[in-house]
Amino acid sequence: MPKPNKLIHETSPYLLQHAYNPVEWQAWNEEALNRARAEDKPILLSIGYAACHWCHVMEHESFEDNEVANVMNENYICIKLDREERPDIDQIYMDAIQNMGLNGGWPLNVFLMPDQKPFYGGTYFPKHKWLEILDKVAIAFQNSRKQLAESADKFSKALNVSEVEKLNLGINKDHNFDNSVLIQAYQKLSESFDWDNGGTLGAPKFPMPVIWQFLTQYAFHSKNPEAKKALELTLESMADGGIYDQIGGGFARYSVDAEWFAPHFEKMLYDNGQLISLYADAYRFTKNPYFKEVFEDSIKFMVRELMDPNCRFYSALDADSEGVEGKFYTWTYNELKNHINENEEPVLKFLNVEKEGNWENGVNILFRHTSIESFCKAENLDSSNFKETFNSVKDKLLDQREERIRPALDDKILTGWNALQLKGLCDAYKAHKDEKYKAIALDNFVFLSEFVWDGTLLYRSFKNDQAKIKAYLEDYALTIQALISLFEITSDLKVLNFAEKLANYTIENFYDEKEKLFFYTDKNSETLIARKKEIFDNVIPSSNSIMIQNLHWLGILKGNSAFTDISNEMLKQTQHLIAREPKFLSNWASAFILKSYPCYDVVIVGKDAKKIQRELWQHYLPNAFCMAIEEENNDELVWKGKEIINTKTSIYVCENNACQYPVFTSEDAIALLSK
Repeated sequence: MPKPNKLIHETSPYLLQHAYNPVEWQAWNEEALNRARAEDKPILLSIGYAACHWCHVMEHESFEDNEVANVMNENYICIKLDREERPDIDQIYMDAIQNMGLNGGWPLNVFLMPDQKPFYGGTYFPKHKWLEILDKVAIAFQNSRKQLAESADKFSKALNVSEVEKLNLGINKDHNFDNSVLIQAYQKLSESFDWDNGGTLGAPKFPMPVIWQFLTQYAFHSKNPEAKKALELTLESMADGGIYDQIGGGFARYSVDAEWFAPHFEKMLYDNGQLISLYADAYRFTKNPYFKEVFEDSIKFMVRELMDPNCRFYSALDADSEGVEGKFYTWTYNELKNHINENEEPVLKFLNVEKEGNWENGVNILFRHTSIESFCKAENLDSSNFKETFNSVKDKLLDQREERIRPALDDKILTGWNALQLKGLCDAYKAHKDEKYKAIALDNFVFLSEFVWDGTLLYRSFKNDQAKIKAYLEDYALTIQALISLFEITSDLKVLNFAEKLANYTIENFYDEKEKLFFYTDKNSETLIARKKEIFDNVIPSSNSIMIQNLHWLGILKGNSAFTDISNEMLKQTQHLIAREPKFLSNWASAFILKSYPCYDVVIVGKDAKKIQRELWQHYLPNAFCMAIEEENNDELVWKGKEIINTKTSIYVCENNACQYPVFTSEDAIALLSK
C-alpha cells in the first residue's frame, strides 16, 4: 500500500480520500503555512468536498498520478481543504478566482504566494492541462516574482473591500418597510420563472429552496394566484423528476438539464433539510397531498441513510458507486422486470422505464410525467389499487437496492447543517403530527446543546466523538433558527434561552457596529487575508439574512428591543437591492415580509392548549408564532399575564407587544390573525 501523506491524521472524509495520494498533501494549518514561508514556495491550495464528482475525477487523473505528484511536490506546498469544514477559506479564494475573471466551482485550485495572497487559479483541469499550468506557474514564480507579488497584492486588496462599499449598502435611512418592495421583487423574480418545467429558467437546475420559501410566503400574503401557481408547478415538477429519488425519497443536489430529469446524484443534508421545510410549509399552504408524501418520504430517507444512532445527521452521500455516477440509483429494464409481478408492470410505465433505457448506457432514471390520478385515468386503472401497487413496488425495489454497493458516505457531522434538518423536522411536525419527528428533533437538540457547545462557544464539525473548528456565523444563525422552531413545538424555555445565549454571543463576537451587519467569522478565529460578510443567498440562505429573522423573533419572544433594533438596521442595508436582485436576496425578501405585514405571537394556555395549537397549525400562517402551555406560568416574559379565563383554554393573539382580549376557539383566533 502507498505511504500516506499528512492528511492521514485528519477526520474529514474528503481529506482522508486524498491521504494515500503520492502528492504530499497537508491540511491548512500553521505548520503548512510556515513551511511555505520558510521554503519560499508558492502554495497550491486545492479545495473540494467529499461528494464532489469532478473532485474525484481530478484526483484519479492527476493527484493519484506519480508524474503529476512529482511536479507538485517539487515546486509547491500542497494544501488540501474541505470547503464544508472551512467555508471561511473557501469564500475568500472563490471570491479571488471570480475577481480574476474566472469561473468558480469545485474542485477549486488556487495558487498563492507564501503569504497566502492569491495570484492565479481555476477549477477542474485534465491531466495534460494541469501539468502545463503547474510548469508555467512554477517558472513564473522563479522568473517573474515581482509581477506575481504585485498581482497578488491587487487581488488581496480587492478581497478586503467591504461588502457595504462594494454593493453600496445602507443607502436607505428609514424603517419604512413598505410591501411595494416585495411586489417589485416578485415581478423581477417572475421574469426568470420556467413555466414549462418549474423552477427558474436554464440548466443546470438547482432546487434553491430559499427562492420558493419566499414565494410561498409572498403568495400567501399577496394572494397572488400566479405566484401560487409558479410555486405548485415547481414543487410538483421537482418531485416528479429524476432529481427526486422515486424509490427511496430525498433530493439530489441538482439536475444537469432544464427538466429536472437527470440528476447530479449526490444527496446533501443541507438541501434535504430545507426541502423538507419547504414541502411541509407548501402542504399547509396549498393542501396538496403530494407535498405531504414528499416530505414524509424525504424524512424516511434522512433517518434511514444519513442519521446516526444518536439522531445526528451526516453530511452527504456521494454521486458515485463502483466508480460510476448514479449506479446505485439507476436500473436496466431487465433488473426491474426481474423484481416485479406482471400485474405491477404499469408502475414501470408510470416511471417512464424504457427497454433500451431512458438515460446513458442502457439504464433508466425513474421519474414521473404526471400525477397518479391522471395516469390512472389515461390507463383506465383504479387509482386506489394502483397506489397500493406502486407502494409495494417501491418497497421491493428499495429492498433490492439495499443489496447494492452503496455510495460513499461523508460522515462528518456539521452543526449548521444539522440545524437545518432539525428545523425541517419541526416544520414537518407542524404540518403532520408524527411524534417521531419531535422525538428526533429533541435528540438532535441534545447534540447541538451538549456535543458542539462547550458552554462558551459552538464548534463547526463533529466526528469520532470530537468537536473541532470554531463555528462560523452560518452555524450560529442556523442553530438559533432551529432552536426558535423547536421552542414553538415544545414550549421548552431551556431551548429559547439557549437561542438567546447564542444570539448574544454572535452580537458580541461577529457583529460590525459600524456597518450594521455580521462578519462570517468570529473575532477570535484564525486571522486570514480577508474577513468577509456573507450577503447573497445561495443554496443555503446567507447567514446575515437568517440573523435578521432570528433577532426579529427573539426580540418579540424575549421582549428585547435591542434585538429588534439590530434586525431592523440589518434589513435597511439591503432594502434597495431586494427589488433588483431577488434571486440572490430571497431570504432577505422573506425577512422583509416579517417587517411589512403584521406579525403575531400567539400564546395558548389551558388543558386544550396543544389541541388548539394543532388546529392553528393546520393553517399556513408564516407571520404567526404559536405557543402552547397547559398551566399558567408567569416565570418568563413570553407567558407573563397569560391567564386561563373562566377555566377555559384561552388564546392570546399579540402584535407589537400588545395582546387582544383572549378568545377561546381556533376559529376566533384565525379571525384575529387574518385581519
